[in-house]
Amino acid sequence: MIQISQNCIGCGKCKTVCPFGALSLANGKAVASSACTMCGACVNQCPVKALSLPSRTTAAKDLSSYKGVWVFVELLAEKGVIKPRSVSLELLTKGRELANELKEELCAVIIGKTNSIYFAELSSYGADKIYNVEGIGYGDYNTEAYAYAMITLINKYKPSIVLFPSTYTGRDLSPRIAAELHVGLTADCTALSVKEGNLIQTRPAFGGNIMADIKCPNHRPQMATVRPNVMPKQITAAGKMAQTVNEFIEIPAKAGKVRIISRQMDSNQEVEKLDEAKIVIAGGRGLKTAENFKLINDIAAELGGAVGASRAAIDAGWKPKDHQVGQSGVTVKPKMYMACGISGAIQHTVGMQDSEVIIAINKDASAPIFNFCKYGFVGDVCQILPKVLQGIKKAKK
Repeated sequence: MIQISQNCIGCGKCKTVCPFGALSLANGKAVASSACTMCGACVNQCPVKALSLPSRTTAAKDLSSYKGVWVFVELLAEKGVIKPRSVSLELLTKGRELANELKEELCAVIIGKTNSIYFAELSSYGADKIYNVEGIGYGDYNTEAYAYAMITLINKYKPSIVLFPSTYTGRDLSPRIAAELHVGLTADCTALSVKEGNLIQTRPAFGGNIMADIKCPNHRPQMATVRPNVMPKQITAAGKMAQTVNEFIEIPAKAGKVRIISRQMDSNQEVEKLDEAKIVIAGGRGLKTAENFKLINDIAAELGGAVGASRAAIDAGWKPKDHQVGQSGVTVKPKMYMACGISGAIQHTVGMQDSEVIIAINKDASAPIFNFCKYGFVGDVCQILPKVLQGIKKAKK
């Protein structure tokens, strides 16, 4: 909290300007409570300079022992088959580029029940080394167990950079690790680069209106989560086999506080992960009402695809936030993307413009979305979609 010296004369000016009500007077002196956020609003108001912020300077830390770019490989069960999630392979591709520039190793970190079947694939995407932690207890994701394993590895091998996918697992795991290690974490990055030996982490800020470049020059490892589908995925070392480092890390007792008793999977096609979907049907303001979104749901169900939405549809409460496609939502790269009643603002198109085939329906012939689509239909989406749905059902018979 704010520091108050003996010079305080108890004038009360600091009390009046504190936006959090954290300052009061006691025995003729200013006193700060735990509500103080050290915002500094009071410092310049003190006529006798009795208030100051704690010094935040720290002794320079030797970072030379931290080497290597690490990628946490998330495993995903898809139609009964467990495999590395696509975003993990995207991160290995980008990690190879970063490691080359830094002249360091690219390492994949994989935690699971049985992992050796994935080594060849991870190697082909450029990994020089694979840190393997496996055992029956790692069969299901557990925050405590996985975090403990990652922290143990990081403390032992000291990587310079650790990258995680910006998925439910990555967003849960990475902040736990960052908090334990007392390092920074940049979430939802859309670009990564290296400048003067530091990782430059680029992400949308202020609702996607600007892009912020963030770096952590004074601490290691530098950690970030990266959105799926924003980076290319490319085999860079076909036939190569990375060095494998097997680590036995006993699961901590406190991990047993959380256990999976049973699983219940929603059969609705809408629950297919948006960033992994091969087909995405997305709706926007042009649908007019939440009830009309049923047309989007029905078409997605018929095609076995996922449902997306523009920010306008999300803000209107027609779909939950995790369905949002765009700069402040999910980036998708399906084989087919259908934009229904979406005008095509830049904040939306940056999240879907790399789709293989884009189909657009909008009543405004000059809507920007038509600059991105391969097939476009000008008309009322609420009149066109029922005919599309009817045609799909007829073709499936």
